[in-house]
Amino acid sequence: MFKKLEDVERRYETLSHLLSQPEVINNQDELQKAAKEYAELGKVVDLYRKLKKLEGEIKGSQHLLLNEEEEEMKRLAKEELNRLTEEKERVEEDLRMALLPKDPNDEKNNILLEIRAGTGGEEAGLFAADLFRMYAKLAEKHRWRMEILSRHYTGVGGFKEIIAMIEGKEVYSRLKFESGVHRVQRVPTTESQGRIHTSTVTVAILPEAEEVEVQIDPNDLRIDIFRSSGPGGQSVNTTDSAVRITHLPTGMVVSCQDEKSQHKNKAKALKILRARLLDKAKQEKQTEISEKRRNQVGTGERSERIRTYNFPQGRVTDHRIGLTLYRLDGILEGDLEEIIDALTTHYQAEALKGEWENSKFQSSNAK
Repeated sequence: MFKKLEDVERRYETLSHLLSQPEVINNQDELQKAAKEYAELGKVVDLYRKLKKLEGEIKGSQHLLLNEEEEEMKRLAKEELNRLTEEKERVEEDLRMALLPKDPNDEKNNILLEIRAGTGGEEAGLFAADLFRMYAKLAEKHRWRMEILSRHYTGVGGFKEIIAMIEGKEVYSRLKFESGVHRVQRVPTTESQGRIHTSTVTVAILPEAEEVEVQIDPNDLRIDIFRSSGPGGQSVNTTDSAVRITHLPTGMVVSCQDEKSQHKNKAKALKILRARLLDKAKQEKQTEISEKRRNQVGTGERSERIRTYNFPQGRVTDHRIGLTLYRLDGILEGDLEEIIDALTTHYQAEALKGEWENSKFQSSNAK
């Protein structure tokens, strides 16, 4: 680890020098790129320098403990050594976390939340609406901005599909583990005999794609215009303002009809399409990596059943980490922090374990 840290420190000092050079200052792209890397490395370098300082102080305390004859001074030296050793362990743990490979999307402040009814008919649509309300409550608590981009109702007030944009500081890093199949077990309001039904809803968290990240050739698009419809199929517009965009190379279809303006619906549909294309590229890359590294940690893919909401027992269970909480009502009111924090800690620990196993493997090969 120390060899890696020495390399990081040298790179940090190089960037510090570069940021004062006129040719970098006068090139905005280079300046922003260097400044961003400099800021990212700063935390690691600060921790590394703190660690080196602690190691020096530990050696001083050890020397004092071995050579001091006065008992009171030896006692003080031992207490100081214990304190410094504990602090060193904390700094080493912080350093290991700081050195983990970063998800480039973690800093994204805009995401697309997509919720779709799965198996279970009307009950799945109603639960899709419950989950959307849960995330809306969570966004409200964190003062994240939410905007609905597209929604398609079921006949009883649920959602076949609803897509919203959420904007907030590093919102992707907080919600990325929500992607997957959410299962509900409860007695539907339409069930006269009181039998418990199981239904599923799919949640996807997609980082918003900038135009520079996903470039779409207009020739690859087929754009259809049609009249908007609301719940039950009734017309909500007298003009043809709804937009359906088909991406011909992939077959992806996105439609938006919430706005009265055709141009606004088209802009929203393109935003959704870009995010899905970026997610498709990411999923393909993850598949490629997982084929090379079979021991890679789970990623919360949407094919995984990740969580069960059991209404008769008031229970929520996240199957990935074996966490069960008996406060379903609070969670559906947006109180998700305990689950989100537990998932983040789990996957960070798995990533650390993967890094350690990988370094051990490389060391054994080097021999």
